[in-house]
Amino acid sequence: MAEAPATVIVIDDDVGLREALGSLLRSVGLQASLHGSVSEFLEAGRPDGPSCLVLDVRLPGQGGLDFQRELINGGVHLPIIFITGHGDIPMSVQAMKGGAIEFLTKPFRDQDLLDAIQSGLERDRSLRHRDETIARLRARFNSLTQREREVMSFVVAGRLNKQIAGDIGVSEITVKVHRSSMMRKMQAATVVDLVLMAEKLRASGDAPPP
Repeated sequence: MAEAPATVIVIDDDVGLREALGSLLRSVGLQASLHGSVSEFLEAGRPDGPSCLVLDVRLPGQGGLDFQRELINGGVHLPIIFITGHGDIPMSVQAMKGGAIEFLTKPFRDQDLLDAIQSGLERDRSLRHRDETIARLRARFNSLTQREREVMSFVVAGRLNKQIAGDIGVSEITVKVHRSSMMRKMQAATVVDLVLMAEKLRASGDAPPP
């Protein structure tokens, strides 16, 4: 399936700057979603494809730094580039500690913004790819029976079929049947593949039972 087009979300209450940024983005082939406040953006929703956020620090209603904190607390990983006409060092430090791509003070060079945007879009593509990979692995893992999950945990721990049979009190042939079914469902060609899958699941909070 083709990836949805990349979109740059701009939230700035300065209409002139907002429109200028929209024109700049479109001139380099990027899709722009322009908003005057955080509430406007929330009402419109996040685009389907890769995206990053160009966010003014000072906005009517909820400010940029507060919105960044809300996204972090909500587990939303949206790359952010801050822009401001009233920046200071503590403000920039707070933004960067929160994972911002860049903190640009108005007026800024178009190329500096475009470079930061490309970094943000690449980061979002990587995050989306990781999330999609984990979702596929989770679906495969969830398709396993309880016994297959148990066998998987022993296989990734390096136990042989004979040892697993003794551990769980079944015949070696039964272990082989469960193991073959588990490897097929997980789409693992080798034990090394299975171990890598288990590590990814464990890192995301899902893992075979110990």
